[in-house]
Formats: sequence, C-alpha cells, structure tokens
Amino acid sequence: MGDLDAVGLLAAIARGDVSAGEVVAAAADRARRADARLNAVAAWVDDPLPLDPSGEGPLAGLPTFVKDNEGVVGLPMRHGSRATSPAPVSASSAFVTRLLDLGFTPLGTSAMPEFGLTASTEPLLTGPTLNPWDTSRSTGGSSGGAAALVAAGVVPIAHANDGGGSIRIPASCCGLVGLKPSRGRLLAPEGHERLPVAITAQGVLTRTVRDTALFYREMERRHPSPGGLRPIGPVDGPGRRPLRIAYVDEGMSGMPVAADVRATVGAAARLCAELGHHVEEIGYPFGEQFGRDFLRYWAALAFTVQYGGRAVHGAGFDACQLEPFTLGLSGYFRSIAVRMPATILRLRRFADDYESFMADYDVLLTPVLAHAAPPIGYLAPDLEFATHMARLLRYASFTMIQNVSGAPAMSLPLGMSADGLPIGVQVAGRLGTEGMLIGLAFELEQATAWA
Repeated sequence: MGDLDAVGLLAAIARGDVSAGEVVAAAADRARRADARLNAVAAWVDDPLPLDPSGEGPLAGLPTFVKDNEGVVGLPMRHGSRATSPAPVSASSAFVTRLLDLGFTPLGTSAMPEFGLTASTEPLLTGPTLNPWDTSRSTGGSSGGAAALVAAGVVPIAHANDGGGSIRIPASCCGLVGLKPSRGRLLAPEGHERLPVAITAQGVLTRTVRDTALFYREMERRHPSPGGLRPIGPVDGPGRRPLRIAYVDEGMSGMPVAADVRATVGAAARLCAELGHHVEEIGYPFGEQFGRDFLRYWAALAFTVQYGGRAVHGAGFDACQLEPFTLGLSGYFRSIAVRMPATILRLRRFADDYESFMADYDVLLTPVLAHAAPPIGYLAPDLEFATHMARLLRYASFTMIQNVSGAPAMSLPLGMSADGLPIGVQVAGRLGTEGMLIGLAFELEQATAWA
C-alpha cells in the first residue's frame, strides 16, 4: 500500500479491497521500519487507530504525521528544540482538530529543525533526518521529517507549514509536491496574529498533484477560508487557458545557481511554452533590500524565541538549551534592532509591490533552491554561525518572497541533479490563485510523467 497515493488509498478502501484499520496498521509498520533508517519521527502515537471509523470524514482512513510545531493531544510539542518541555500537550491545536475532522489518523509527529529557523532538519534534539533518495543528504527544512516520510512511501500525505519556504524546500529536496497556500486560505498557526508580519501558512506535502488538490478541496468544503478568499473549488486536471509566465533562473543579489538547477528551470519554461503558454525570461525582479529585510525579520523571530520563549512555551522552556545557530541569529538581531521599524514597514508594503509586479504575469517560475539537497552537516545547527548563514542565504533565497507577500507558491519535482537528487521548480501566482497553480501543476505532471 505504500506505493498508493491518497486518492488511490481512498479508492481501495471504498471498494472494500482493504479496511481503514489495515491501511493505518500497514503505515504504522512502514513508519517504524523506515524511521530506523531515516530518523524522521519526533514522537509516536502508541496505538494509532482510525479516528473516524464511521467514515464520515472525507479522508477517513488516511494515515499521516503532524509536524512537531502543532499540538497533538497526548504527544509533546517540542518545535525541534531541547529548550522546550517534553510533557505531552493536553489538547490538539485548532488546525490539527480540522485535520482530524477530515478523517486523518496521525501516527505521530514529524521532525523539524529548531523552531524552523534553518533549511535542513538536523536538530540536536533528535539528530539529522536523512533523505530517502540518498541518506547522506538533507531532507531540507523545516518540514523535513514530513518530507522524508512521504517520499519514503510511509504515508501519502503529511502536514507541513511554511514561514520562509518550509513546505517548498523539503518538497524540492525529496521530489514531492508542496503548495504553500495564500495567506488566509487555511487556519494560521496559533499566535500568528500577534506577529508584525504574518508569514507562516499551513499545508501538506504529497507525491501527486491530485492528492494536493484533494486536500484543499475537502478542507474548504468543511472549513471555508478564514481569510475570506474565494474558494479554490474542485481542480481535477490541467487548466484551460494559456498563462503569462515569467521565469527567473538567477539568484538574489547575483547569488550563484547550480547549472543543473538552471537547466531544470529552463527546461520547465520551454515545456510551458510548448504547452501553449506565453513565457518570458526576466532578471531577478526584487531588490537586495528585500533580502536584507527578511533576514532581519527572521533574526527577530530567533530573538523572540530566546527572550520570550518562556512566555510562549511555558515554565518548562530553558533558553540555555537553545542551539548555537538560534543564539547566533538572535545575537545578529541585537546588532540591527534599531533598523526594525523601517524594516517592518517595508515588509508590510511588499504585498503591494509583489501584486504590482505580477499585474503583467499569471505565474512566476523560479528555482526553489540554488542547488540540490546538500550533505548532512552542511547546515548543522552547531556550525560556525557566519558559515551557516552564508550557506543558508546562497541556498534558499527564492521562497521567502511569497511568505511576505502572502501569495501562493508551489514546488514541483521537475528535474534531477547530476548525482540523482530531485530538483524542484517553483510556480507562484497572485493572492488566491491556488486553483490556477494546481491546474498548471496537473499539466506539467502529465507532460513529464514524474509520478
């Protein structure tokens, strides 16, 4: 059953080929065996059972994992950090409650880097999560545990969330489909409303476009957009109109992009043109100031963790246990804190800048990452801070744009590196255009037969 996607599993259950209980039991067995190699699970549900045996939930019978920054009743929520309490939470988060309402059965929580602050899942709390394509390589981050479990065929779909690329980066590293939805499409993480710039979106990782379409269709049927966005509606195949697509294959501030990544993006652009879309190559469209501002804001989040962690995470929080990278990022914030008022103002205005740029295009096509998944240790949490930061900025400078703008963006597995690792291509649109992106993803999936 590990080779079936979510749509295939639900069809098998509906036909009576297999029961929901058998699906969950088989996935739990696969998870234990896979985790012995991949180290992707943060905490386990002791005896997972289908939570909706009546079958009323549209996705009843689907096993999944919840990322370690959302509460699952009875399990600890560690945020990938030794600084948090190992005590189990007393109630599931509001978003997890919605997942349960759909019929998902959690098998446990998935590993992540400490507070999602870097792009590789190697927390000191649990150790590195290994990539199923090559266990010497990273799964990306911060939803790296989820990506490993989906890519390995343990579960067809897993919860993820994205504050700077944390759905799309692991999707690219592990050959998956990863949609970061528009701001307001899904219920935001708890406490998100208190942030000066709301950058994080909930979502899922899947192996097929139809599974991503299924999740959003069923979620919005039961839980309409809390942000009042127009429904995506059912999308079950390629879109029906030609799109205006701008594509970029160069990094921010002239940062280098690997030749195989540029070749993959170029091939995707040519394929879009062959499929009847209007494609235009452009230079990197956003200035260097945006990158500086996002880095400052990211550092402010680390500072908040260090000095406000007890207020957010309870008396069991111990800042002395934070990882060197988190402390380094917090220290960087102290050096630039005086610049934050202007930084916040510019970031809040960026949504308008992005929409103005996208007025001439339907889709922005870019790399997800500057190179394929790096070796374990390349972004280790105890690496010297300046080295870690320089590597991180070179590696992951494309995805943060849509976090700040609030627009949707999707990683699609459209290429392979010279050494056999997946390469993702990002397609992004304007606010509320997930249906268009899913339709384009269906078109590219069918044209390349990546599944």
